Amino acid sequence: MKLIYFLLPLLFFGCGYKPSSVYTKRVLGENIHVNISISRKVPKNSVLIKDAVNEAVVGRFDAKLVKKKDADTNLIVSIGSVSFTPLSYDKDGYAISYKTKVVLNVRYKTRKGESKSFSTTGEFDFPIEANSVISDTKRFEAIKYASGDAINEIISKISIIGIMSKENKNTVVRSRIKIYLE
Repeated sequence: MKLIYFLLPLLFFGCGYKPSSVYTKRVLGENIHVNISISRKVPKNSVLIKDAVNEAVVGRFDAKLVKKKDADTNLIVSIGSVSFTPLSYDKDGYAISYKTKVVLNVRYKTRKGESKSFSTTGEFDFPIEANSVISDTKRFEAIKYASGDAINEIISKISIIGIMSKENKNTVVRSRIKIYLE
C-alpha cells in the first residue's frame, strides 16, 4: 500500500503533467479584463455569457479579473450567432427535439501587443413536447449550455496557443495543433 502512495504522485509529477491554467497564463498573463459585446438580438444571453466567461477566467485560467488599465490581456467575446435546428420529428411532422448552436467570436490583445482572433462553437441538444413551440425557459437554458460548451473550447484553444508558444521541437505536433486552431 505504501508503494501505491509513493508511485501515484510520482506518476503525475514525473510525467510532466501541467494543468491548462499554466499554458493559458503563458498567453494571457495573471490579470485579465473581459469585455463582452452585448448582442442587440439576445441581450439576456450576453449577460449570461459574460458571467460564464468571468467564471472561467477565475476558475479555469486561475487569473484575476481587473480593470482594463491594469490588465495584462484584454479578452473580447461576442456572440457570432445563435441557431436552433430541428433534429427529430414525431409521426405528424412536428419537431420534438432541437440542436442549439452558439458561435462565440473571441479576440484577445496582450499588453505586449500580441493579438489573436478565433471563433468557437458550442452545441446542446434538447427535447420539446410535440405540438409545442420552444419556451423562453428552454431557449435560455439551451443557449446557456451551448455557450458553456463554446467557452470550454475557448479554454482549449488558448491552452494550445500556450503550448505552442513554448519552444517545441516536435513539428508534427505543432502542425496538428495549427490545424485544430484554424
